[in-house]
Amino acid sequence: MEPRFLTAQQYLLTTLVFKLAVTALLATMLVRYHRFRHILIFERRGIRDRLIFAFSLAVPLVGGVASRILLRYDAADLTLEGSFLVGLVAGPYAGAIVGAAVALPALIAGEFIALPFAVGCGFAGGGLRELCPKEAIWHFSPFVFSSLPRRVWQIFRSLEIDWQVLLLLAPIGLELIRQLLGHRFGAHRLFFLEPTSPPMFIVVIVATVLCVATPIKIWNNARIEHRLQEQEKLLMAARVTALANQINPHFLFNTLASISSLIRSQPETARMVITRLSGLLRRLLRSQDHFVRLREELMSIDEYLDIEVIRFGPSLRVDKQIDPATLDMLVPSMILQPIIENSIKHGLSRKVGGGRILIRTSRHGTSATIEVVDDGLGMTGERLSQALHGGIGLSNVNERLRVIYGEGCQVRLRSAPDVGTSVSMEIPDTMPPEVRVSA
Repeated sequence: MEPRFLTAQQYLLTTLVFKLAVTALLATMLVRYHRFRHILIFERRGIRDRLIFAFSLAVPLVGGVASRILLRYDAADLTLEGSFLVGLVAGPYAGAIVGAAVALPALIAGEFIALPFAVGCGFAGGGLRELCPKEAIWHFSPFVFSSLPRRVWQIFRSLEIDWQVLLLLAPIGLELIRQLLGHRFGAHRLFFLEPTSPPMFIVVIVATVLCVATPIKIWNNARIEHRLQEQEKLLMAARVTALANQINPHFLFNTLASISSLIRSQPETARMVITRLSGLLRRLLRSQDHFVRLREELMSIDEYLDIEVIRFGPSLRVDKQIDPATLDMLVPSMILQPIIENSIKHGLSRKVGGGRILIRTSRHGTSATIEVVDDGLGMTGERLSQALHGGIGLSNVNERLRVIYGEGCQVRLRSAPDVGTSVSMEIPDTMPPEVRVSA
């Protein structure tokens, strides 16, 4: 048989496919290391973490450029994608450091444009990181092309920036610059994969985008997996805490005493309290969902509050101002109960006279604000500063929000002695499809 050789177009396609495979393999191998995964999970990174992240990627990227120069293995050269990616995740200086390191073998080989181009890619990724929301970066995925027409149309309709489109345009622009510089100065001054036809030019552009988006998708999946594991632990702690705090002998004694006093005079009310108590116990023991609709969370709170209103009598008043647009939003399961329990236990139970709890929700664009306000005894400045760091209830809620949605989503407390306390939280309407949600 005569040997068969690849055409120029077949060689380019094969190189691009292997390039994507090398990118995915590198991202998968790195995310298996605990230290690297830890750096990905937490957005607040110190200089040491940034350097470790940069070094972890610089070593294989430099090896890829060296193998391209020495072995002519073009698929291993990820100069543009690697420098831009490090800048996008770890900041402009980390991206520039990796760009300089990756360009060093090429510079030694006489490719003098490689150094400014690679450093520029690192700064471009870092600059984009400084501009756009951090979570928008982690939502960038290889499937962005499928929603591109809708996103472009939405930009023209709303005249607002779509960060996914901007993240898509950045590597496209860098690849166009590389093609222009490569044709102007030659492949011996800047390495680039030269398309053989206009359709292949588009394929090269798409491959560059995918080499940036694929690692982000792989790393984001690891971040989501970590968040779900933390959510599992915190949800279990919240469930155990709720059982320990609510279903304790004191709570049961008062509830049963209330039922006993109501059986003769108000049998229907007694029956309602028994139903609410059994529903509350059943829900706490049976719930296995990480997230529920807000309407279901409010139903669970109603069961708890109905019992407390019977116990405290007309002195406890519960009002609700619920925005209908928030009812179908997903919220972490059992996120409201510890807050309302704190209002009753620490704010209203020791207050002389009547007390009021207001549960208020409102929708603002892609997020909802949930607020619980009481007119109880309030807290001093010292107690307020320690409220989210001591105890179990509020600190658990705050930690769950931080783990699920990031550092920017935390409980906000306002309180004044003899005035009352307000606990509010802003929950984004964005949730990975992998989470478990109640039907």
